[in-house]
Amino acid sequence: MELQLKGGGPPVVPANTVYSTVQQQDYSAGIWLRRKEKKLEHSQQKCIVVFALVCCFAVLVALIFSAVDVWGEDEDGITEENCNKNCRVVLVENIPEDVTFSDNGTAHLPLSAGLHNLLDMARRSVEIVSPHWNLNSSDCQSSPLQSAGRGPALLQRLQGLKKRGISLKIASGMISNSVELVSLSRHSEVHYINMTALTKGFLHASFWVVDQHHIYIGSGSMDWRSLSTRKELGILVYNCSCLALDLHRVFTLYWQLQYKDFIPSIWSKRLSALWNKEETLHLLLNNTKADVFVSSSPDVFSPKDRTVDLDAISYVIQKASRFIYISITDYLPLTIRNTHRYWSRIDGMLREALILRNIRVRLLVSCWEQTDPLTFNFVWSLKALCMDLTNCSMEAKFFSPRVQRDRTLQGVNHNRFMVTDTAVYIGNFDWVGNEFTFNAGAGMVIMQAEEAGGRNSTLVEQVRSAFERDWNSRHTKSLQANKIPFCNKHQLNQLAHHKITQPTESSRSKQTPNGSL
Repeated sequence: MELQLKGGGPPVVPANTVYSTVQQQDYSAGIWLRRKEKKLEHSQQKCIVVFALVCCFAVLVALIFSAVDVWGEDEDGITEENCNKNCRVVLVENIPEDVTFSDNGTAHLPLSAGLHNLLDMARRSVEIVSPHWNLNSSDCQSSPLQSAGRGPALLQRLQGLKKRGISLKIASGMISNSVELVSLSRHSEVHYINMTALTKGFLHASFWVVDQHHIYIGSGSMDWRSLSTRKELGILVYNCSCLALDLHRVFTLYWQLQYKDFIPSIWSKRLSALWNKEETLHLLLNNTKADVFVSSSPDVFSPKDRTVDLDAISYVIQKASRFIYISITDYLPLTIRNTHRYWSRIDGMLREALILRNIRVRLLVSCWEQTDPLTFNFVWSLKALCMDLTNCSMEAKFFSPRVQRDRTLQGVNHNRFMVTDTAVYIGNFDWVGNEFTFNAGAGMVIMQAEEAGGRNSTLVEQVRSAFERDWNSRHTKSLQANKIPFCNKHQLNQLAHHKITQPTESSRSKQTPNGSL
């Protein structure tokens, strides 16, 4: 409401109206400022979100690139489509000098000769994974055995590869004070894998890949004893780039883990398995059809499509229709860390095969210095399942090598394989819970139908023949109730002490009534 002043001056606006107008303008300005602040805050939030997403993407890319080489190792143009599937396979063994069999016992190519053959065939590259490097130790040099020289001879061949223009790559665990690896690093590339940081385990894998065409896999490692005093078994596969390419990818996985203290959550496609138990590799081995695949352990070391060793063992056991023969260094269904826990994976498979499928099982376990006394309890538990059952057959024997004068055991059966009527599994592990849970290893499954041509016409039949030779040899002892074989040093020392302190029957006959001689 405006007031008109006398004299014709401008109208006067009441004070309360002016105050209301100013207040309204302040309110409008406040709303505008608040809206401005909200827009600014919203823009800042958008920037923060975008920045966070960019950072996450950058970290993800960095993790992918730092975890493994995305492009993988050079595969020499070998692909799943053009690789060779017509292969030659040879069974190799190391039979110690003090382990003898009957005249008709099966004999195969010596392991040392087979490895030298691979080096003779090498033209470009040799890739080796081994848990031990002890080819030229002081024990080897002081050994009276003629076969002890095989270790230094192989080491000399490896050191000479560089002069031939051949690349030597070695993947190994964190072996402390390995003079041989230090020496070989001057002539080759050596990558160390910190298994303690990755899985709190060890690297137990043992295999070769030569020119991505030829391979070796088996129980023998780069230890002079594997070429001399230990009983080993493995296979050589020649001119088989399909299989070599797949095993090369396992090597590449180890190669990329050098000094890593974490396991990648994303693996390169170049590390994925080419074949597995669902999709096996169909090829010819010595002109005989076979289905093959490579396995690995532990689970966290198995990229996409790679079958783990436990699943490979389960696959072979499930495919058996008549018998399962197992030759293993140690059998102990326990995981041993701070406490002992029952580990039922393989033990349960065998019990199911015995009871539910009536499969004949033979278990040949080594009797040696590191045999756990609980082994006999678990093996006897398996054997006890078949008591009073007509269609259940479980047999167990222990391979007992000769006891030396210093109370050590020579000729230890270091085999790690299983053979059935249709397949063979060759691996790097003892059948102990810790091995499959924490340690790194590789295995191979070869499936072959029984041939009408007779015995030893397929690799599966050759391995079966080698098992039966060992099973029926004089070096084995059957597991009997209330009779525990003497295996380790402590038991042997106790036995020796017992023989010294207890008089023999002849000495008793010479004793006088008061006990004196």
